[in-house]
Amino acid sequence: MTLLRGLLLPLLLAAALGSLLHFGVGPRVGAYPARIMMDVGVAIILAVSLTIVNGYTGQFSMGHAGFMALGAYAAGTITYYGSLLAWGDCAKQGGFLGVGEWMLVAACLAAGLVAAGAGWLVGLPSLRLRGDYLAIVTLGFGEILRVLLQQTNPQIFAADSLHEATWRQLLPPPVGGAQGFADIPKYANLFWIYVFVAVTVAFAYRLKQSSTGRAMLAIREDEVAAQAMGVNVTRLKVRAFVAAAFFAGVAGGLYAHQSGAILRPVDAGFLRSFDIIIMVVLGGMGSISGAIVAAIILTVLPQALLNLAQYRMVLYALALVLLMIFRPQGLFGVKEIWDLWPRRARRTKP
Repeated sequence: MTLLRGLLLPLLLAAALGSLLHFGVGPRVGAYPARIMMDVGVAIILAVSLTIVNGYTGQFSMGHAGFMALGAYAAGTITYYGSLLAWGDCAKQGGFLGVGEWMLVAACLAAGLVAAGAGWLVGLPSLRLRGDYLAIVTLGFGEILRVLLQQTNPQIFAADSLHEATWRQLLPPPVGGAQGFADIPKYANLFWIYVFVAVTVAFAYRLKQSSTGRAMLAIREDEVAAQAMGVNVTRLKVRAFVAAAFFAGVAGGLYAHQSGAILRPVDAGFLRSFDIIIMVVLGGMGSISGAIVAAIILTVLPQALLNLAQYRMVLYALALVLLMIFRPQGLFGVKEIWDLWPRRARRTKP
């Protein structure tokens, strides 16, 4: 029963949600609103995953976009060159739940593992750092990754030249350099994006309610006291980094396979990380539903303010200042949206 509630039930709910959006909502709203809904789904995964680090353990990571970009390039490399080797081109293979979409799932999971490995490498040596110093290290990770991606081979091999290329030309895999990585097969759709959204939210919620999650929250409140009570601070901080990086890598893989998406090194930069941080802070540090609401608002709102795109960062900064003055704990604080609903009085036994 525990396994059913812990794994099977969230997957069934995720499949139901994805099917409803893919077959019921997507065809009715059109291509552009459907694309915005996919962007919202990716943003939710990023915001909820960053909540595990910034909200649960109280660390301050500013390199979340780096893990997303690493996952995006990893997944894009797998599906692009995998399609060339398997079918000779990057045209979409198969229909709904076809072989191409299962390649997408495998690529996203592999991207999550790559990003999780990077999260372990970044998190382990950074455990002695706190506050601003940790933020600088994670910010540096994103900037280093951005520079490395810019220096990659700008030549992206086609099917005929791929078989003639030497191993030296293929390592590291050519991903477009500063010009960007295009022509990735567009397998992402509302179904798969919101399946991963549901899995991410279910994981974060169950983690928060578990003994591990409560130990993470104890670290956030008072690290010294938590360690004195027997909490393994080092292990839990690393686990938080790895889990958050994994889901960020999955989000990057989904983003890379959206229609019209072109991967660029700037995706690993500070501005993208700042967008994700604002979602977490606006929703409330430690609130899953707050991160979801903030991700929806901050993804949809720019579409309504396209004429003010050049003032986006100014508006974000102003919103943060006002939030810190009038609502420093965020929209929901550490609570969830269902905690704010009035509860019916429980019946007491005579």
